[in-house]
Amino acid sequence: MKIEIIKCLEDNFSYLLIDEINRFAVVIDPSEAKPVINKLETLNLKLKFIMNTHHHYDHVGGNKELKRLYNAKVIGFDQDKHRIPEIDILVKNNEIWKDGIFEAKVFHIPGHTLGHVCFYFFKENALFSGDTLFSLGCGRVFEGTHEEMFNSLQLIKSLPLNTEIYCGHEYTLKNSDFCLKHDSSNKRLISKIETVKNQLAKGRPTIPSTLEEELQTNIFLRSKNVENFSKLRDLKDNF
Repeated sequence: MKIEIIKCLEDNFSYLLIDEINRFAVVIDPSEAKPVINKLETLNLKLKFIMNTHHHYDHVGGNKELKRLYNAKVIGFDQDKHRIPEIDILVKNNEIWKDGIFEAKVFHIPGHTLGHVCFYFFKENALFSGDTLFSLGCGRVFEGTHEEMFNSLQLIKSLPLNTEIYCGHEYTLKNSDFCLKHDSSNKRLISKIETVKNQLAKGRPTIPSTLEEELQTNIFLRSKNVENFSKLRDLKDNF
């Protein structure tokens, strides 16, 4: 399985997962249809599935048009079926979804939204975390509680250290300012920030990162308890 990163809107990432033998593709969180269509046409691929981590428009905005053009099936969390546009296939927490070479475990990770999920393609060690975990950050808590978000991050922390994290937005440099303010002596963080700046200067995305990197540098993943996490999340909301 090959992974193509697609930049959408101002700072969103959508992801194209490719079966290179059969020329099929899965798109995760299509913010808008046009960039996805352009990539599919360039690579001569047939879109088979659309997977959504949560219902926010900047993650599902392309669902309707992509489904119409390619007759692709939309996959989303069963408890959020009323909010995922054009949904066809309902998946449950801890379910393994499979089609051909594509195989992912679904984890319910509430906090950012109540129905947020992530998709863990365990054979490739690739996690599509939506707006729950970012590089050097985590999502705002809109619908859930700080405790739910903290627990969701603990679940992600239990995955293999070499898991690659594909998040929903290019927020890494912005997030680094907050991490550095509260973890200024972290040498790994300082080194990562330089790498991030170099990547952006070359026009490259700063993702994927790895879980190991995030455990070393992401102040939210480094929080030891809900109280500390909640304090940091409140500070970040007003940063």
